[in-house]
Amino acid sequence: MSRDQLVARFAEIGEAQSTAELMGRTEAFNKLFKRMTSIEDELKQRDGDQRRALVTLFAHPNMQVRLNAAKAVRPVEPEVARRQLEEIAASRHYPQAGDAGMSLWAWDEGIYRPE
Repeated sequence: MSRDQLVARFAEIGEAQSTAELMGRTEAFNKLFKRMTSIEDELKQRDGDQRRALVTLFAHPNMQVRLNAAKAVRPVEPEVARRQLEEIAASRHYPQAGDAGMSLWAWDEGIYRPE
């Protein structure tokens, strides 16, 4: 798949996660998470660590897609990832706002370490 196709698939997975979460389908959400991380890994392994391409998803209308993208780009674009996570946390759009807030806390406490 091309980089753009991977980014599009990453967004589709985030949208599906959002639906699964709203419907209380934890098992489906978790399976989608595994697919999402495989896309992240593929982008990471490409020349120059192409996870940066996920920054384009910060304007996506789905909050889960934006959250996933922000968390994925932390190692390569920490400043813009932090701003996006702060924006999501401040939005009070739950459950993503809570996830973003916890991600920031873990980052600040040194629990999360970018890879």
